[in-house]
Amino acid sequence: MSDGTPTPSRPAGARTWLRDHSELGVCVLLLVLGVLVLTDALTMSVDITQRGPVGPKTVPVAVGIGLLAVAVLLAVDVLRGGRGEAEAGEDVDLDEPADRRTVALLTGVFLAFAALIGPLGFPISGALLFWGSAYALGSRHHDRDPLIAAGLSLVTYFVFDNLLGVPLPGGPLMGVL
Repeated sequence: MSDGTPTPSRPAGARTWLRDHSELGVCVLLLVLGVLVLTDALTMSVDITQRGPVGPKTVPVAVGIGLLAVAVLLAVDVLRGGRGEAEAGEDVDLDEPADRRTVALLTGVFLAFAALIGPLGFPISGALLFWGSAYALGSRHHDRDPLIAAGLSLVTYFVFDNLLGVPLPGGPLMGVL
């Protein structure tokens, strides 16, 4: 029986070569993404009045060129024998089953946030999101978690709405905030 390892009488096949150079798959992915981003950016129709010194094509073109450059540099490194380091691992026991309760709670919190952001606005639904996420991930400080969540939600709302100019729904608090 053969275990697939090359011997002096039998050279390594294409399958073994691909397994030893599996990082090339990431190179192909980066290359495809770079081509897609560049194609989309270069075919973007921009009115002459919308352009300034730096038009809307500048960042996508730079990102596309960067993706292509990283793909080529990574492919050269892999073909020269470079290999990524094996992950040292985390403090995770892979024999333990997944914590389905936490995943279900987080899924419910995110779905509730998506459903409530329209009628309640970001400050209230964001506070529920932050508090619910903290609870799902194990925090049991019932006195301080809602206060921290409300503060974090309000700060996030003000930063996005006022400083960054990204309008978030205010909901019933629109007149108050």
